[in-house]
Amino acid sequence: MNQLMTLVISASIQTLQMVILSTFFSLLMGLPLGVLLSVTASEQQGGIVSHPVLNQVLGRIVNVLRSFPFIILMIVLFPLSRIILGTSIGTTAAIVPLSIAAAPFVARVIESALKEVDPGVVQAAKSMGSTNWQIIIKVLIPEAMPSLVAGITLTIINLIGYSAMAGAIGGGGLGDLAIRYGYQRFRGDVMIVSVIVILVMVELVQVVGDKIVAKLMEKR
Repeated sequence: MNQLMTLVISASIQTLQMVILSTFFSLLMGLPLGVLLSVTASEQQGGIVSHPVLNQVLGRIVNVLRSFPFIILMIVLFPLSRIILGTSIGTTAAIVPLSIAAAPFVARVIESALKEVDPGVVQAAKSMGSTNWQIIIKVLIPEAMPSLVAGITLTIINLIGYSAMAGAIGGGGLGDLAIRYGYQRFRGDVMIVSVIVILVMVELVQVVGDKIVAKLMEKR
């Protein structure tokens, strides 16, 4: 029993490490991309710096990356993980494909959230002489914050699932524990505990995300 708890705690820490860091890096990549997708859209779609060609090119790139199954994307990105981190196996190496896989999803979430902002608010800011940068920072992002938090919550939940899949090909974490100790060694208890911990993580993230969104909505 003690050995099982040690394995679960260690795997849980690895999963949290993967999810937290990949969330950070996917936001780092996805946030500017999502903002760019939103502001370069046509004026009818709420774009403030309409640029159809750039918008379509970025949209196609995001769609292509989003269509890749994560397992295949992770294998394709093994060389990149090896170049950046010196290895393609383990918890740290899995952060690279996890971040790149989540970034297009984050970009679309950001884009959708910003497009929900009332165009009248943007027009009012323009009429007061606000620059495009000021509109993005002081109007669009603050107004879209509840939707942004809801989207980030969904991203984290998806990354928990991705991290479990990463365990199938040497990524470590709870997925690796469930496969190597649960499935391959016929330890049903390890499999069940791993799944329960993953479900608890997802539920906690969702509850915390919902509460933050509710508080942001109350302040409006």
